[in-house]
Amino acid sequence: MKDKILKLLNNEETRKLSIDSLKEILEVKTSNDFKELVKTMNNLTKDAIVIESKNHEYSLTKYTSFVVGHLDLKEKGFGFVIPLDTQGDDIFVSRDLINGAMNLDKVLVYVSRNRSGTRPEGEIRRVIERKYTHIIGTLQYRDGMGYLISDDKTIKQNIIIRKENYKGARKFDKVRAKIINYAYKGKIECAVSEVIGNINDKGVDIISKILKYDIDPVFSEEVINAASKFTKVNESDYLDRRDLREEMIITIDGDDSKDFDDAVIVKKLDNGNYHLGVSIADVSNYVTKGSILDQEAYKRGTSVYLPGTVVPMLPVNLSNNICSLVPGEDRLTISCDMEIDQNGKVVKYEIYPSVIKSYKRMTYSKINNIFNGDKDLNNEYSDLIEMFYDMRNLAKVLKKKRDIVGSINFETDEAYIILDDKGKAVDVVLRERGISENIIEEFMLKANQVVAEHVYWLNLPFVYRVHDKPTAEKLNRLLKMSNALGYKVKGKNEISNLELQKLLANVKDTSAEKGINLLMLRSMQKAIYSEQNIGHYGLAFEHYTHFTSPIRRYPDLIVHRLLREYFFNNNQSTKVIDYYQETMPSIAVQASTTERKAVQLEREVTDMKKAEYITKFINKVFDGIISSVTGFGLYITLPNTVEGLVHISELRDDYYIYDENLMILIGERKHRIFRIGDKVKVKVMNTHISAGDIDFKIIS
Repeated sequence: MKDKILKLLNNEETRKLSIDSLKEILEVKTSNDFKELVKTMNNLTKDAIVIESKNHEYSLTKYTSFVVGHLDLKEKGFGFVIPLDTQGDDIFVSRDLINGAMNLDKVLVYVSRNRSGTRPEGEIRRVIERKYTHIIGTLQYRDGMGYLISDDKTIKQNIIIRKENYKGARKFDKVRAKIINYAYKGKIECAVSEVIGNINDKGVDIISKILKYDIDPVFSEEVINAASKFTKVNESDYLDRRDLREEMIITIDGDDSKDFDDAVIVKKLDNGNYHLGVSIADVSNYVTKGSILDQEAYKRGTSVYLPGTVVPMLPVNLSNNICSLVPGEDRLTISCDMEIDQNGKVVKYEIYPSVIKSYKRMTYSKINNIFNGDKDLNNEYSDLIEMFYDMRNLAKVLKKKRDIVGSINFETDEAYIILDDKGKAVDVVLRERGISENIIEEFMLKANQVVAEHVYWLNLPFVYRVHDKPTAEKLNRLLKMSNALGYKVKGKNEISNLELQKLLANVKDTSAEKGINLLMLRSMQKAIYSEQNIGHYGLAFEHYTHFTSPIRRYPDLIVHRLLREYFFNNNQSTKVIDYYQETMPSIAVQASTTERKAVQLEREVTDMKKAEYITKFINKVFDGIISSVTGFGLYITLPNTVEGLVHISELRDDYYIYDENLMILIGERKHRIFRIGDKVKVKVMNTHISAGDIDFKIIS
């Protein structure tokens, strides 16, 4: 019945139907059938798939002024609803229209205003699904009652815990508390479910953040036991695999990496072309469809990399041992061999199961130092020097090819946070990016592209990495901003990748570079996983997937599994295709959701540690650059990526008005303008470590 109802409401002629109309059209005769109809409509309404109007007519939500999405609630009390339909614009919700919803809740929002050229605004009408069942915070006592000081500063309500629900927690303990009542006399009532530790204990701050996002920092005994069964590569595993153990295949990773999932080899061919071999750890050999390891990897979706720690997608025995391409050890892989001409075109390729023995474990820093003339390293790796230079030349060819088609290359700084032996942040430095990092990036991009195109033309169910075009609204804002800074961009509602690439080239090494880079990055849609191939706008690739990191990303593991099923096992039966046709959409959604959660967690922990570090510099003055302009103030980024807010109330020399189109603050009397990319001097005024907030003040 449900499918018939949805089909009716999706038809242009029957988009609005009352319960009586539905009863008539569906020819509901018996009282039991009518009860089933009412029950179905109630469930569809409850899940916000349909909306019931004041006239008691039902419509699909997508044909109304209502939108379903997740609330991104800000500490100031306002928020943005991010539609489940990723093509829609985020909807601004003011503080007084949040109506009890909490951060990341799935909500139904009524879009009340959408003036031309501005962000749509709305009111939350209902919480469909609560995201958080628990709150992380510090226990305090007051008047014989426990109060939780939440780490999440978006929660404005008082949080109470009765004495009988302490579960052994003491004052100043960091706890994880289960929400018993979301609205108890204007408060939230909780019960302690887990004592994490005293707020001053090492690592408690990071564990608290991990638990906040419902990520389990440890694996169950059952999962660990399943992973521990794989102790070595057996001779039987080599069956039907190409033996590449005599090849000079190497891994190139960061100095502190432990999970090596990609290895490469490059040879210059007699015809002037390049042979590029990319071998990726065959995790799918161990993590099989439906197994407990597969279920765990699906649930986690990705490894999470935090300062001083990693929460892996798979247990250490797999991620750092049997799957990791450690030097001198036989390892099972899937290889993609490509012959690439001097124009960056892949003239032929082959994808196949293999076994390798990594010849050497190289690091980015070592290879960068070799290119910078380090004689000792040149002597130590003399047998590989020729290949390193062939790699560099091939990477240049591939980069030139991407430039020609319009790949957009953003220059973004990445921070490396140094912790002391107590887990406290003692320094924040820029992570250097050299030639070797670019080499591996180009090789992985090409392998991902080749694998995606290989499957695409066979019209088989698959998971793609897609990136949609920016919305006209965001592009127009970028145009206005760049024009105001004196950089013209050709185009209006449609701007080509090449024009955006040209803009980035024009602002390189100018005062506007950081500002334009940031604004363009924010103008872009988020890349996601999808069973539908719409291409990758930012890379300007028609076909793209993630194939190269199956140890740390579930979509890559799925891609390996599909290659094995479709090609190595030659199983393209109707049963197999139907199975993946049905499951791929949910796999893509889960992968996108867990990726977004990991990014949010990584950002939150990084911000917390940056705030912890900068606390020792209260009242010190730094040079910074304006990285964002909002109606409530300026975000300033220091050279080491530490970012803080200058609240508009601290701009006391004038009354400042926010121009949303140009993203500037302009003084009403003195006409001083603050815009993205401007250099300023700021004083560190205050920090809120747990929230990761830093308060700056501009020094004239």
